[in-house]
Amino acid sequence: MTIAPTATAQTLPEAAWLEPTELARDPYRSYARLREETPVAWSPAVKKVLISSYEGCSFGERHPEIFSSNVSGGTMVRAMGGQPMIRKDDPEHAAERAPMNRTLRPKQIMEIWAAKFEANARHYLNRMLDAGNGKADLNLDFAKPLAAKNLCDMLGMTSVEPLDLARWSRDFIAGTGNVLDRQEIWDRCEVSRMECDAALDETIARLRRTPDASITSMLLESGMDEDKVRNNVKLAISGGVNEPQHMITNLVWLLDRAPGQKAELLADPGLWKQAFTEGTRYFSPIGMITRETVSDVVVSGVAIPAGTQVGMILASANRDRNQFTHPDEFDIHRSGGPNLAFGSGVHQCAGKWAAQKAVGEIAVPMLYRELPELRQDPDRSETWDGWVFRGMTSLPVAW
Repeated sequence: MTIAPTATAQTLPEAAWLEPTELARDPYRSYARLREETPVAWSPAVKKVLISSYEGCSFGERHPEIFSSNVSGGTMVRAMGGQPMIRKDDPEHAAERAPMNRTLRPKQIMEIWAAKFEANARHYLNRMLDAGNGKADLNLDFAKPLAAKNLCDMLGMTSVEPLDLARWSRDFIAGTGNVLDRQEIWDRCEVSRMECDAALDETIARLRRTPDASITSMLLESGMDEDKVRNNVKLAISGGVNEPQHMITNLVWLLDRAPGQKAELLADPGLWKQAFTEGTRYFSPIGMITRETVSDVVVSGVAIPAGTQVGMILASANRDRNQFTHPDEFDIHRSGGPNLAFGSGVHQCAGKWAAQKAVGEIAVPMLYRELPELRQDPDRSETWDGWVFRGMTSLPVAW
């Protein structure tokens, strides 16, 4: 990897064959072809240079001075109606992230939020058991409402219905991944923004009177401009429901296909942290992140000019055989270097520790403690959606 082009650098190859519709059906076959043929390539369909290797994505994450988060004309800003911290570079990004970190560090997660995560998981599990008659849709009946309720609590938006928050999250994520510029997605984003802002009117007024340990309260107490508070709360909403709910259903789906590893986890709960880490490697909650080059750079021998929008495909990087042995296998005993499921560097997902606690240490272990025979319903198939942020919209289960 080098910072500026050399005489021997290859000009940008083109992945003209890549189709977003195929990515939505099953992105991993396309990712494998990209890594094998053109790990750095221009995609006319996605309108970005795509980096699909672990080496390339890791390089990009380590060099924010080259790969800027301040992307011109980005879909995220349009989806949320403003520029959140994740679309800014340091020092501005660091200044906005610091107050959020105050309530999201591992110590605070344990002391402030773990008990709420436990109570919420118990509530939705009991509700699923009472209504299910031995069957349920794990996403609709457990994962989605639980992830939304946890986030309502963490944001201090306690008067918001969790499923409304989940809908806003879905729409913001759809807008952020709207590389095909579909107008119906922008229309949904606008409705959700208006509803979210109305809810924030009440939340902000209440938290100014009575501060608490929530993310929104931390942002307000820092003296941050209210528009920035709103933008960053919408950022938290966008990833804070979809990603945890997908982590829950993804891990259950994987364990259903790895009965030996499931048996190990039931016998030794100390392995759950490893299972969570491997589950998020196998199905990355953040499929792709977008950056813009501020200077010429060479990645994997390919010259990328300044001013180029770049998509770093983290979901592909986490299946790179040059980094992981047998990368298309799920293995809770996997050793080796870190994966990029939550990104890395200064923009690593701020909710990483909350997700690990809420999903990997509480929700999924609780499911299997109470329902050791939990399995996918053999008579009903799961449904998937997306590739920039990919996950199940339905996972029928039985016990």
